[in-house]
Amino acid sequence: MSVKVMLVDDHVLMREGIKQLLEFDGSIEVIEEAGDGEECLEKLASVRPQVLLLDINLPKMNGIEVLKEIKRRNLDVKVLILTVHNEVGYLLEAVDIGVDGYILKESESAELRKAIFTVVNGESYIEPKLIPQLNSKLVSRDKDRDKVKLLTQRELEVLVQVANGMLNKEIATQLNISERTVKNHISNIFKKIDVPDRTQAAVFAIKNDIIKLY
Repeated sequence: MSVKVMLVDDHVLMREGIKQLLEFDGSIEVIEEAGDGEECLEKLASVRPQVLLLDINLPKMNGIEVLKEIKRRNLDVKVLILTVHNEVGYLLEAVDIGVDGYILKESESAELRKAIFTVVNGESYIEPKLIPQLNSKLVSRDKDRDKVKLLTQRELEVLVQVANGMLNKEIATQLNISERTVKNHISNIFKKIDVPDRTQAAVFAIKNDIIKLY
């Protein structure tokens, strides 16, 4: 029995080309297509593909937003992102949301077919050349999370103010503590998160969503 696939890409020629590549031996059938994120979600209400081949750059809703909505609705479909984006940031976000696979448009058709059959069988498929970057990013993020855990509640409060560009005197007034205490907190923060200055501390706070927590 053939694997039922839905193609989502805003370029008609791209969809036609991929469809021909996938259907040439009868093992895969493209049962539906969509040209933007909203159309994709509308069609998923009535069509039940096994695999959704999803581009990231889409009008109305991008692929990452569509993936989030699919997970929110708990739809029973494997999502394989097919994209030109080889930046690991997109891949990391997709993995965090729960994507089943991620493959680049520059891949050969045999690789794409392999990815489709892999995700249908319940396994994940990541573009092989992106795996080292992904692993390195995950390791550094885990290290950052460990550093965040070292900070006390008060140090987190001070770090937020530092990231917002406030001076020691202003932080002291804001938190109703002495300027000397603020200096001590900042010194401890720098040691714990391993940064040399306020700018890098601010970058750390933004990168690790500390500012959003408050």
